[in-house]
Amino acid sequence: MADENDKGLLLGKNVAAVEHYSPEILYPIPRSSARESLGVADSLPFFGEDVWHAYEVSWLDETGKPQVRVGRITIPADSPNLVESKSIKLYLNSFNGEYIADESSVVHSLEKDLSAAAGAPVNVALWTVDDAVFAGQSAAGTNIDGLQPTQQWSQPGRDILRPSDSAAEPGAVALNSHLLRSLCPVTGQPDWATVCITYESAAIDPVSLLEYIISFRTHQEFHEQCVERIFIDLMSVYAPTQLSVQALYTRRGGLDICPWRSTLPGAAYAGRMNRQ
Repeated sequence: MADENDKGLLLGKNVAAVEHYSPEILYPIPRSSARESLGVADSLPFFGEDVWHAYEVSWLDETGKPQVRVGRITIPADSPNLVESKSIKLYLNSFNGEYIADESSVVHSLEKDLSAAAGAPVNVALWTVDDAVFAGQSAAGTNIDGLQPTQQWSQPGRDILRPSDSAAEPGAVALNSHLLRSLCPVTGQPDWATVCITYESAAIDPVSLLEYIISFRTHQEFHEQCVERIFIDLMSVYAPTQLSVQALYTRRGGLDICPWRSTLPGAAYAGRMNRQ
C-alpha cells in the first residue's frame, strides 16, 4: 500500500506544473503488498492488463505548433509495479513545452519511461482526439442494478457472496453494474466505475453480487487492487471454470484506468463507455 508520508508520492499534495520533460516524476508502487493481503503474492492466479486512456497528451512540433493526441497505455498485470496516476498526469504534461520532431519519438519516450517505472514492457498507442476508436460504447452483458439488495455492507468480504438457488447456466454469463465506487487510499476521493464480470460454470446469486459491489463504496484501494480483490473473492467462493473481471473507471486528472483480470490470457477490452 502506498505511504501517504512518502515524499515521492504526489497524491494529495499541491504540485506545481512541470515545465520540462521529467520522467523522474513517475512514481512506482509495488503490487506485492496488496497482493500479499489477498494471498496471491507468490503465484498470480490470473492474467491481465491495466488499460489507461490519457486525454492530455501534447507536445510542440519543430515549428512550435502544439500537437494533441489521446493515448492508450497498456501495463501488464504481472509487472512488479503499478504507476501512481497523478505522477503519470504530471509526467504526460511535462511534454507540453517540448519540441519533438514526430509522434513516433513521443511514443518511444512514453514506452521507455513507463516501462522503467512499471518494471515490465508497457505499450503506448496514440490517436487523434476525434478518432472513432474512442466512441462511447455500452457495457457487455446483463445489468444487475435494477435488483434490490437485501443487506447493506460497510466493507467487501467473501461472506457477502451467496450461491444462486438455480443451477449454473450453460456457457458464459456476462453481468455488469454501474454502481462500483471505491475510494483513493491516500486522498479518500471517490473513484467511480462500471464493473463487467464474465464467468462459466458457476451459480452466482446476482443480488448478493450487487451487494458485494456496493460494499466497495467506502473501501480504500487503488483501482487495480479493487479489481484483483473482486477476482480473487469470486474465484474463492464460486470456483468458476473461467472468470474475467474488468472495471471501467471514469476519468480523473485527464486519465481513466480500466484494470482487467482473467483466467484466460489475451488482451483486455480497450473500448470506452459513454460515462468515461
